[in-house]
Amino acid sequence: MSCDQNTKPVLPAKTTSVFERLVTREVRRDGVECVLGGMEEFPVRTVEGLCLGTSLAISGFFYYVYRKKRKTVDKLNDAPHLTLDGKLADLLNVTPGKCLQYVVIEGAVQPLGEPLRSQFQEGSMGVVQKLMLREHKLVWNSLSRTWTDSERVLHQRVNAVPFSLVGSDQANVRVLCPLEASGLEMEVIHEKFHQATYGFTDIIGQYLSGEKPKGQLETEEMLKVGATLTGVGELILDTDRVLKLRPPTDGSEYFLTTADFETLRLEQEGQAVVWQVLASVFALAGSAILLWVGCRYYRSLRVRWDQERLRREFERLAAGGTGEGSTQEGSGEQETPLENACVICLTQPRSCVLLECGHVCCCYSCYQALPQPTCPICRQAIKRVVPLYQA
Repeated sequence: MSCDQNTKPVLPAKTTSVFERLVTREVRRDGVECVLGGMEEFPVRTVEGLCLGTSLAISGFFYYVYRKKRKTVDKLNDAPHLTLDGKLADLLNVTPGKCLQYVVIEGAVQPLGEPLRSQFQEGSMGVVQKLMLREHKLVWNSLSRTWTDSERVLHQRVNAVPFSLVGSDQANVRVLCPLEASGLEMEVIHEKFHQATYGFTDIIGQYLSGEKPKGQLETEEMLKVGATLTGVGELILDTDRVLKLRPPTDGSEYFLTTADFETLRLEQEGQAVVWQVLASVFALAGSAILLWVGCRYYRSLRVRWDQERLRREFERLAAGGTGEGSTQEGSGEQETPLENACVICLTQPRSCVLLECGHVCCCYSCYQALPQPTCPICRQAIKRVVPLYQA
């Protein structure tokens, strides 16, 4: 009995029902999972989906920070550099709104009233003072089985007085909201470490609690009077002809730094590059996960195609028969000698060779129904299966 290429072969009743039951059965061949009849969905495992979502979320966050830093760098590059002299007030007076959105200005720090005096160093005066007390201790890390350094801030206080930047011709610009500015690094004028002392009972308690106090670090930082300060922000001319530097109203970053403008610009560009690299790394990690899933999906499709090709081959053999009188027309029943019958169903003829062991012991329908891809005779793993052609 021959089968036309354009006509789907008719299977015996039992064989067809087995194929219908197995159309959505999950099988594993050559270490690749696939679902027959259910491969339309893109397969992403839970761990892969979690890693992909995490990498894309982190990449998106880093890219957002990078774009923000890049915008800040572009604003710095476009910001005009103004000389702090007597002509600056006249320039602002003829400017619409008497305001310049984003400018760079440098000058010496001078207090508008009484300056702050250091609590530890006599003669040191400034306009911004930061006092901090930090505790240093060793904490036992159970994972690495070592003692690691740890610190926490016990007390912090920041004092500030109104001040201005003074340039040539005694022209000055009053600085507003200095504590809101970025990059304000002050000089450390006092630093003292107080060593912790403890007795025998304290040592026992430290080992029980997993914490060893080392001591307390006391520091004082100050923006001194006369220090050169670079300010980047919004410059306005008040009604009483007082120049003021304040945080930009358009949301741009406000800078006050003791470094020069070029150092500030290079530092911001470096930070932007770091955020860009981090965003690219996590984006590449997400792309690698997608590529891995795509390759696995392609391998699954290849296995499915091989399964379908093999199934059609066995259907052709089952429809064509292996000898005269093997199939009865219209009845769908099959008479198979007992010595050639499948060892599982005992009704269909043995029609496949299991490799690599080489046993010929079952029909293809029962092979597909095996719960594990192992030979029913020797329990050896089945790598592949080929049809059995009987002359």
